[in-house]
Amino acid sequence: MSNVLVNIFKVADIRKKVLFTLFILLIFRIGAHIPIPGVNIEALAAFFESASQSGAGGLLKFFDLFSGGALTRFTVFALGIMPYITASIVFQLLQVIVPSIEKIVKEGPEGRKKIQKWTKYLTLVLCFVQSSSISIFLKAQLVPGFGKIVEMESDIAFYLLTALTITTGTMILMWLGELITEYGVGNGISLLIFAGIIVRFPSAIVDTARRIISRSEPIVFIMLLVIFLAIVAGAILLTLGRRNIPLQFGKRQMGGRVTSQTLPIPVNAGNVMPIIFGVAIMQFPQVLTSLPVFKESNPILDKIQIYLSPGQIPYLIIYTVLIIFFSFFYAAIAFNTEDVAKNLKRNQGFIPGIRPGSATAEYLSRVLNRVTLTGAFFLALIAITPDLLIRLFPSEISPSMAYMFGGTSLMIIVGVALDTLKQVESQLKMRHYDGFFKKGRMRGRR
Repeated sequence: MSNVLVNIFKVADIRKKVLFTLFILLIFRIGAHIPIPGVNIEALAAFFESASQSGAGGLLKFFDLFSGGALTRFTVFALGIMPYITASIVFQLLQVIVPSIEKIVKEGPEGRKKIQKWTKYLTLVLCFVQSSSISIFLKAQLVPGFGKIVEMESDIAFYLLTALTITTGTMILMWLGELITEYGVGNGISLLIFAGIIVRFPSAIVDTARRIISRSEPIVFIMLLVIFLAIVAGAILLTLGRRNIPLQFGKRQMGGRVTSQTLPIPVNAGNVMPIIFGVAIMQFPQVLTSLPVFKESNPILDKIQIYLSPGQIPYLIIYTVLIIFFSFFYAAIAFNTEDVAKNLKRNQGFIPGIRPGSATAEYLSRVLNRVTLTGAFFLALIAITPDLLIRLFPSEISPSMAYMFGGTSLMIIVGVALDTLKQVESQLKMRHYDGFFKKGRMRGRR
């Protein structure tokens, strides 16, 4: 490993890419600590501390995760890159629903550029709407013992200042991500999210270690360490896992020879998207019942809040079902068996023992369903692990540490780290240097 680090900084081109990437990430972290003017920081901190304990707290933590803590500090990067992710998801779904958009995507690079431009426009609109909503919401809040969160007298001035500042901050983040992708190492958008998550790692470890030491329970520490290592190993297998389908191509393809290849079917085609959709849906009833409209106590609403709170058995069951459902949904989007079968037939390719055409599509659908089912169960297990850990070890493990090694956080950390290391290794191999492994090559996500 030390030789690899030496080689990275020995090669001028790779060294520039790595240092440029680190510089952009530093700018991101600095911006995440620049607060928006006109806000009482102490009142804001007290408000978010109280909100994190309410029914909408899970959704708040979820959005704050993607902003690297900038949302609870209400900084210029308060929304992080989340609006861009939302816009990207919208256009992914529209590709399935709207045939004209699917046709544009299939046009090649020009079509993808057009979709990318529309995604940026939608990001701009989402930023302005979300930041305006946040400013209006905070302006109306009064924290007991601290007073108003917003100290600026003019409502319109605060609304405009907040909306323009946060929208500009998100668009700058999107630009910084593109700079990393073009001039640095790795996918810029993914690395910004990765940096926002990983920066919390030291404080989460210190908090958990302090809890365990204060109770003098080394056995619990060993158990948690084993569980975390097992979860990380499972996340890596889930990220890289695939089922290879053997293929053969006719003689016309390769100079009169019959060639053999494989068709990889990913175990987890949706990556973290099933978890993201599952969290959003599960938090919706909690957010709805916490609105001012439902201030009066209602037995039905009270039961909904209790049963659908994180860690409760009904919550875990419904959450698991949602993740499995969206895993199949995204697998169908990412791997269209009909299109694959047509492309194979067009290129004189076939699966040994399976007739080309509809028979191939049916066979691929069966394999995809079986592989996706296995991956969906493992993904659901990783997603509910934080709630299970907090339920089993409420005094020993901090919630921040539990959520660091489960669900969305873990899948993003593992996936982005593998992709980035793969790119670095490829750069080293191109220049005839050893990579992270002397034999074989590192694999990223497919």
